[in-house]
Amino acid sequence: MDLYEYQAKELFLKHDVPTTPGEVCTTPEAAEAIATSIGKPVVVKAQVKVGGRGKAGGVKLADDSAEAKARATDILGMDIKGHTVHRVLVAQASDIAEEYYVSFMLDRANRCFLAMASVEGGVEIEEVAANRPEALAMIRVDALDGVDQAKAREIVAAAKFPAAVADQVVNVLVKLWAVLVKEDATLVEVNPLVQTPDGVILALDGKVTIDDNASFRLADYDSMVDRESTDPIELRAKEFDLNYVKLSGEVGIIGNGAGLVMSTLDVVAYAGEEFGGMKPANFLDIGGGASATVMANGLDIVLNDPEVEAVFVNVFGGITACDAVANGIVQALAMLEEQGTPATKPIVCRIDGNNALEGRRILTEAEHDLIELVDTMDDAARRVAELAAARKAGK
Repeated sequence: MDLYEYQAKELFLKHDVPTTPGEVCTTPEAAEAIATSIGKPVVVKAQVKVGGRGKAGGVKLADDSAEAKARATDILGMDIKGHTVHRVLVAQASDIAEEYYVSFMLDRANRCFLAMASVEGGVEIEEVAANRPEALAMIRVDALDGVDQAKAREIVAAAKFPAAVADQVVNVLVKLWAVLVKEDATLVEVNPLVQTPDGVILALDGKVTIDDNASFRLADYDSMVDRESTDPIELRAKEFDLNYVKLSGEVGIIGNGAGLVMSTLDVVAYAGEEFGGMKPANFLDIGGGASATVMANGLDIVLNDPEVEAVFVNVFGGITACDAVANGIVQALAMLEEQGTPATKPIVCRIDGNNALEGRRILTEAEHDLIELVDTMDDAARRVAELAAARKAGK
């Protein structure tokens, strides 16, 4: 989960990373009050999870509280690269003498962490890496050894930080590593890390990505979830602990196992070209050991997506037996009927593997008008794309 800047800076303060004081708010009046409490010039910054805020007009300086209110009025509600601004961070403005860059990130390919640092901060680090790769130090960090004072000094030396600020940057790096480890992050980035005219080092902006797999260890995880910008169907799927990703298509996909689901997305996209470009509407993996209840919850989620025209249930029984999947489908349809919201979208099922014959028997004997059994994955993909196209055309 990517955090907003204000959330990242809250974590910085929690771990004593030096930064500027400020608060987040959702109204111009609140921005005025925050600026008044700070009592100094402030910067009003749009809180969106996308770069280029400054160029888009989402970062504005304000000399006093009245100007802060006016700048917040300008920024709130802006659209920045498709992201609507719902919050602004009002923080104390800082004079800048130099801008640097530092980060720690998970390097999955090399099974370690990677420290990156440059004395050329304040711009897109990709530009530095592409145009002046020698200006970007990249140091491997062993997960068990971590970053102590000695490792931090190695990073500082490799990036050629000025001697006058080296000790401060070393301390900041050690504290940023603590953020990464203690908050279960896969990325901790500061750009820019600034030197003020009086020689003080501050983390002026921050980016943190939290490992969702560690959510159970983080007491504040739920409060950090961005509910306003997250698709409501994805939020509901999280309540069921379902591995769901919303896509922009018409064919709902349910499968067991990430590999099978990814293959299903490809097969449906290919088959859909024949029927006006029907595409997968979601990724939903119910897992290798899913119960009938999980299957029912997954089908409930997918059927209630207004963009879905037809559903493809593609299951290869292993740990999850096909009869459990079949019972889940029947239960989900019955549950929707009882709730007064009966399903109206066709469901194409291809089930094979453990207890497949029993699963097919259950679905056949259910005699539900919406359920259609197809033997092969390719034929099922073609059939569900055909049904989705017909239903869409009939609206």
